[in-house]
Amino acid sequence: MSQDEIRVFSGNAHHDLAEKICSYLGITLGEAHVGRFPDGEVNVKVNCDVRGADCFVIQPTCHPANDNLMELLILTDCLKRASAKRITAVMPYFGYARQDRKDEGRVPITGKLVANLIERAGTHRVLTVDLHAAQIQGFFDIPVDHLYAMPVIVNYFQEKGIDELVVASPDIGSSKMAWALCKRLGGRLAMVEKRRVSPESTIVQFVIGEVEGKNVIVADDMIATGGSIAEAARVLKEKGARDLYLCATHPVFAGDAVEKLKKAPVKEIVITDTIPIRGKGDDPRIRVVSVANLLGEAIRRIHSNESVSSLFV
Repeated sequence: MSQDEIRVFSGNAHHDLAEKICSYLGITLGEAHVGRFPDGEVNVKVNCDVRGADCFVIQPTCHPANDNLMELLILTDCLKRASAKRITAVMPYFGYARQDRKDEGRVPITGKLVANLIERAGTHRVLTVDLHAAQIQGFFDIPVDHLYAMPVIVNYFQEKGIDELVVASPDIGSSKMAWALCKRLGGRLAMVEKRRVSPESTIVQFVIGEVEGKNVIVADDMIATGGSIAEAARVLKEKGARDLYLCATHPVFAGDAVEKLKKAPVKEIVITDTIPIRGKGDDPRIRVVSVANLLGEAIRRIHSNESVSSLFV
């Protein structure tokens, strides 16, 4: 094997995305068995030569987060012990990202713990998309390439050519994403102010900005329980919004999120394929845009030691 050969592997988290990335790169997915022993422990064996290779492991740590994280760690350890030259963890979705600080007494900072585990396993660099908290990059002492799904989402809405547009943030934390989308699509910015009353529910208090008679895109980095974004859509509709669109990078869809979204007064729900979509059901409003080419191009540039910064937009 030549020193500059590239190998891409996948755990069980998102095999379809890994195949799409390999298709973009014009290579075949690396042969590896990632299964379970009879007692449930993760069983990994790489079935191709990786000595001196530049290896990329595609593995979002989405639900079930613990299983997918362990697969990533064990795959990395396997490649390290097989003398891979470099190992990049490609994590389109970084699990535990919302546990990035101590917001009350006697709670862990699990995002930092996960970063420590990934480094300790033998990872040389990390490639991820739309971290819930950008400062998580600082949890690592190895290079982190933090991509944004914004370009693929922008392309989708540009093709629709929506007029009388307002881009709304469902909370203050998502305002940067909403503003970035607003700048690229034009239109005005609005914000929904909310108060969280539990991990599953929020109360919307008021809307900042004019939305009456406008077409509104509600933008967030993820849809987890669906409560915040569905409630924001309801309030915006009450304020006189015309057509409503929801967009988010990560379709976590935890708990009864799909049922909440079905009841939301929206025309379309635009999401990416950073993680597999669970419980999509028969909702015809869901549109999926792929980040495979974005990740594939980043992998190509990392492998070739080219700049990746132009993709950080």
